[in-house]
Amino acid sequence: MAVSASTLRRGMNLWPPFLFSGIRITHIADDFTAVDVELRQRFYNRNYVGTHFGGSIFAMTDPFWMMMVMHQLGRDYTVWDRAGEIEFLRPGTGTLSAMFRTTPGMIEDIRANTAEPGTKYLPVYSVDILNSDGDLVSRVSKTLHIRKRADTRKRIGGG
Repeated sequence: MAVSASTLRRGMNLWPPFLFSGIRITHIADDFTAVDVELRQRFYNRNYVGTHFGGSIFAMTDPFWMMMVMHQLGRDYTVWDRAGEIEFLRPGTGTLSAMFRTTPGMIEDIRANTAEPGTKYLPVYSVDILNSDGDLVSRVSKTLHIRKRADTRKRIGGG
């Protein structure tokens, strides 16, 4: 987790699943509390009827809640994506965008619900996908699996 936000953004923009889907990360805050992503419509990410391919819309949201929470909680926590759901509300055309934001309250809630090592917490976070006019195109909800790690360091003398 020692990678800077700007280095991570550049690297992820070159990652083939994003690069070849038209997905571009435009901003990652230094403290990982904000991520902005866009999906530009190209001939290779259109579906049969000429709108954005739904898989690309879902892919533009995939790692971000997990990544943001993981960076804010630190190494004492295990964070995984557990489930995802997408609701298509209108056809997506042109450039679509998603803005992910975490708050101190979200992180405090996670810490409170995982205070006991080994206790899992399954929060659900949603992000809206908007077109360039600001119209809601779809909503993606992600369920995270978060657990505080037990102290697994070896003790001298077995204690």
